[in-house]
Amino acid sequence: MEDKFLKFRSMYKKFIYHSFEISENEENIEIKYEFEIPGLSKFEPKIIIKKKNIKFESVDDDYIKYIAFNLGMVELVSYWKCACPENVIVKCGYLDDYQINWFKKLYYYGLGEYRYINNINISQEKLMNITVEGNKSNVKIKHIDRAGTIIPVGGGKDSTVTLELLKEHKDDNYCLIIGSKEPSMKCAEVAGYENSKIIEVSRIIDENIKKLNAEGYLNGHTPFSAMLAFLSYLIATLTGKKYIALSNESSANESNVEGENINHQYSKSYEFEKDFSEYVKRYFSEDVTYFSMLRPINELQIAMLFSQNEKYHKIFRSCNVGSKQVPWKWCCNCPKCLFVYSILSPFLYKEKLINIFGEDMFEKRELINTFIELCGYGEIKPFECVGTYEEINFAITKTILNLEKENKQLPYMLKYYKENYKLADLNNDKLIKQYNEENSLPQEFAEILKNKIKEAAC
Repeated sequence: MEDKFLKFRSMYKKFIYHSFEISENEENIEIKYEFEIPGLSKFEPKIIIKKKNIKFESVDDDYIKYIAFNLGMVELVSYWKCACPENVIVKCGYLDDYQINWFKKLYYYGLGEYRYINNINISQEKLMNITVEGNKSNVKIKHIDRAGTIIPVGGGKDSTVTLELLKEHKDDNYCLIIGSKEPSMKCAEVAGYENSKIIEVSRIIDENIKKLNAEGYLNGHTPFSAMLAFLSYLIATLTGKKYIALSNESSANESNVEGENINHQYSKSYEFEKDFSEYVKRYFSEDVTYFSMLRPINELQIAMLFSQNEKYHKIFRSCNVGSKQVPWKWCCNCPKCLFVYSILSPFLYKEKLINIFGEDMFEKRELINTFIELCGYGEIKPFECVGTYEEINFAITKTILNLEKENKQLPYMLKYYKENYKLADLNNDKLIKQYNEENSLPQEFAEILKNKIKEAAC
């Protein structure tokens, strides 16, 4: 696969970020980007923000345009990756040395899984050169009184937990949903958000990149959550909101490959969160604070909190395979489905989980290798947004002991686990009571989370 990387890289020397344009009508705000790999293809992706009855700041403001330009710096990597040109030329804006290095780090680690599956062995410094041809301008940052929170809602268990934690403040908040995802809309509505409090965004992928992917050009995972960071910051600026509350947990920091910094969830990690906050401090307004509401806790605690909110159980979805179907389904054949099933099992197994997924995934013999990898006994951790080995082993052990306490038969996977691996030590309850102080939560949000964890763990 590295031969493919070297072949395309030698054929296509440049990637150009030509321009971006913001337009507005009664219904939408649209941002259109123009990228090009000379000799291969041009790309014109779009981001469309539905206005509804929401009050937005003027898009003609130079500061808004500056944020949109930076958003394009993240968007471009989805197109650059098909051929990996060595030279990236930015024609429509200015970046200083700190910014250039900041984006180079994001691309390198945000493409960690992509580099791994495509067998690309290259240093961060040599991945690309970034040349800036745009003129430096003095953008005036507008400081205004802000209130309320933007809550990105993906339709999974994590964002529903954040919605519930912040439900007392929902009158000041907006939900942000990217793509026409029915589960995301339903979760926001069940949380009490009216249509006028839900900001919908469409991310229009250029058809040319889809054709190139089908033709065998390089493809793989990109740092979607980094794009979400800049997009949510832009929307918070446009709507006068003070906070952006993501739903990334402490588990997102763990590498997928032992001994290497290859993390499927890099742009969900605390390292990226700190980097983005520092970027905001240097180049944007600190009036908007970006943080993850769930950073101090782990997947097991999130599952515990989620299990107590039954109103979401039949409508939430996390399966990436199933998201490509209409309606969005649990495919029940992928690592993400099996992980969610496993982490919820101490609290909802058996009938309630089967009611959610439609079958008992612990009886699926064809998924035993995936189960082994999730538990940490395979070569790598699946490249999905899944919890740590410690969390999964704790959950599996807890479910086994729950069933044995009730004299119930173990399903296939749990029987296999007990026969082949050592049960986790459940006497250490740190996973249930954990509060990781390495986080960026403002004090008022930290108190909400601490109180909820204390209440749920009793």
